[in-house]
This record gives sequence, structure tokens and C-alpha cells, in this order.
Amino acid sequence: MDVGAALVIGGTGPTGIHIVRGMVERGWRVTILHRGTHERPETPDEVVHLHADPYDADALAAVLDGRRFDLVVAMYGRLRRIAELTVGVADRFVSVGGVPAIRGWMNPWLFEPEGLPVPVDESAPTVAEPAEDEKGYRVARTEEVVFRHHPDAAHFRYPYAYGPLQVVPREWSIVRRILDGRRRIVVADDGLTLHHHGYTENLAHAVLCGIDRPDDAAGHVFNCGDEEVLSTRQVVELVAAALGHELEIVSMPHELATPARPLLAQPATTHRVLDTSLLRQRLGYRDVVPARQAVALTARWLAEHPIAPGAPEEHVLTDPFDYEAEDRLIDAWRAALAAMPAVAFAREPGVGLAYSGPGGRPRTQPTFVE
Repeated sequence: MDVGAALVIGGTGPTGIHIVRGMVERGWRVTILHRGTHERPETPDEVVHLHADPYDADALAAVLDGRRFDLVVAMYGRLRRIAELTVGVADRFVSVGGVPAIRGWMNPWLFEPEGLPVPVDESAPTVAEPAEDEKGYRVARTEEVVFRHHPDAAHFRYPYAYGPLQVVPREWSIVRRILDGRRRIVVADDGLTLHHHGYTENLAHAVLCGIDRPDDAAGHVFNCGDEEVLSTRQVVELVAAALGHELEIVSMPHELATPARPLLAQPATTHRVLDTSLLRQRLGYRDVVPARQAVALTARWLAEHPIAPGAPEEHVLTDPFDYEAEDRLIDAWRAALAAMPAVAFAREPGVGLAYSGPGGRPRTQPTFVE
């Protein structure tokens, strides 16, 4: 069924490929506008290609001149200029931005005590001043520009994405250590930090849900991300299990756990968790691939498509993979722990009588009676 003509600005990246394929499957006549430097074999043959730089307003205006579409999906380029230049070009506008618009996402020290509220929904304040977070301020103002020019737009906030072809592959910090035969990995504060990510197919599906339900999506911002938020420790354990490797997790206080920084992707161990209930309730979103399965798939893909040492992806991750230094740090930490004196308490602290799980308060009755 011919749904209409759609222009996707971008469409060749890790999520764009899935969006374009999903639209073609739904019957859209899709044109993608991109620079032409990353042609993907996964792009359906029937898709029309327009080559221009979406960051160049003049080039973009020239290529759009005289063209008309039923839908524009803007997911790459200078979104503020794209929103302005597509007024009158399409009946509907769908855009993709990022979670740094949320106040405190990049700067948890804005809150007292330190830490972004958990979870944060779409009504949470956005960055109001450049001094709070310069990038987040620009992202937040871009959202305002989108709705100023397209009041019925649907805007989707991406968290960090993971999956095949991702240019900032979080899991590579774990996968490379496994491929290099490492048996230990350092995490900060037991790896309990929760940091919302989105598997590429899941993020694409979120946007497709908005395309499928235009009336429900119009005029709204949607937080996107996997339904389950995994801790750093869980990600490490899932990657190791997927690759059949035993990897000892060495926990240190954040102040000492220097090698754990690339996995944290922020200079703190505070949580970053999105409330995605609006996406689920209004647009019917559910994960295409559950988070635990998605991490395993990503780990295996990276193992089959390893990144060359020193490649741009490693530069972006800022992980030096300095195993000699890591071993010195681990050995020093364990020596410090071994030197800790035994401290006896007059009365051993417990976990509280309200806790009734394993090791907690014993049952009042030896057997359960229905």
C-alpha cells in the first residue's frame, strides 16, 4: 500500500537503516538525503538518494527547492536549520534529538544532593542556561525551534545507542579485553550505576511507532530507550557470557577506578534513567529486542567485526587498554584491602528486620500453611 512520499534526512546510520527499511516495508516511497559517503548495502534498492550536506543550509535549501513530501524524518544534520527549511515542504515532521536537553543529564551537580532525579520524564526541566551545560542548552533550544516551525511535530530523544555500526561502541571496552585474553576488568562502585541506553533496532522502532500513529505523536517529545535499564556490572556480565569468557569484576571506589571511566561515560557514578512510559502508553512501544539479548547480540557482532587498535572508535571511547597500568592498580588495591585491620563491633550491624530474603530475618513459622 502506498502510504505517501517521505524524505529521510540521514537514513544510513545505525538506527536510520532500520527506520528506512521499516518505512519501505510499510509502503512509504522513501527518499534519503545524505552526503553519500556512507552508502549501506542494507538500504533497499527502491530508495531514492539525494546527495547534499545536511549541515550546509545553502546546499540543503538548493536540494529541497521545488520538492514536496508527505513526511520529513530529520535525524542527521543541523536540526534547527532543517526545521526552518522544511516549512511547506512536508505535511508532517518527525525529528530525532538527544537526551542532553534534560537538565542534569550531563551535569548531575546541578542537583543537591548530587544526582539527576530517577527516572526523568518529558516534563522534566530542560537546560535553561549555557552555564549549566553548553551542549545541553543548544539541544534544548533546538527542540523549541522544531516546534516553533512545526507545531505538530513528533520529536524523539535518543539516549546513547548501542548495536552494530555504532560509532561509540560502549561494549568494545569489554569485548576487546576478552579478545585480548584479559581475565579482570575494573568497575566503579561495584558497577551499580544505571545508565539508560537504546539498542539501535529499538530506537528505530520508537520512531516508526510515531510515524505509524501520527495523531497520537503530534506535538509531543518522547524519551526513547530500552525498557530495561542495565547496570554497568550487568552489561559486563552479559558480554562475558555471550562470548563464553570468565571475566573477574574488580570493584573499586570511583575515585580510584580510572579504567572504568569509558564504561561510565560520565565523571560520576550517579544514575541516568529515563521514564519512557509516554512512548509506551501513547504510541504502543515495546522493545523489538530485549536489552539483555541486545547486549549479547552486540557483543558477538563486535567480536566478529573487531575494531582496529587505535581506530577512531577507540579514540572516541578514550580507553587506552593499558593493561600493565590496570594490573598495577588492581594489585595495589588488593594490597590495600589486605592491609585493612579487622574491626569488631559490639553488636554486628544487620540489614534490617524488614528484610525477609535470603540471610535475613528467620521465619516465625517453620512451615507455610495455605
